[in-house]
Amino acid sequence: MVEPIFHKTSFEIVSGKPAHYSQASEGSGKRVTVNFCSICGTKLFLDFERFPEIFGVYGGTFDEPNWFERSPHMSRHIFLDAAQNGTVIPAGFSTFRQHTMLNDGTPVEAVTFGQPRTIGEPSP
Repeated sequence: MVEPIFHKTSFEIVSGKPAHYSQASEGSGKRVTVNFCSICGTKLFLDFERFPEIFGVYGGTFDEPNWFERSPHMSRHIFLDAAQNGTVIPAGFSTFRQHTMLNDGTPVEAVTFGQPRTIGEPSP
């Protein structure tokens, strides 16, 4: 899933009021709220108890879904341990088996592959 992150102060709902569903994250135990269209059910954005200053917006909901940068400098691949077999992880991107930090805020060291890596295939 492509999920650009925005500070809440830079985010505005201009029409309607989304419905929401909350659950505890398996990793942190903190609340994650999925906000979605109450008419069609399209997921719109995520609200995180663990990161109260940001929203994660579902990239496919933008009128122009390619407007934001997806370079190795600006992107991370997280939760590789839960990725489906056959998922291709491109070379040069910071990757994380779980999240980018531990529950106490300690950063996790990224792994960057020199060649594309396919989940479920043995390492070269």
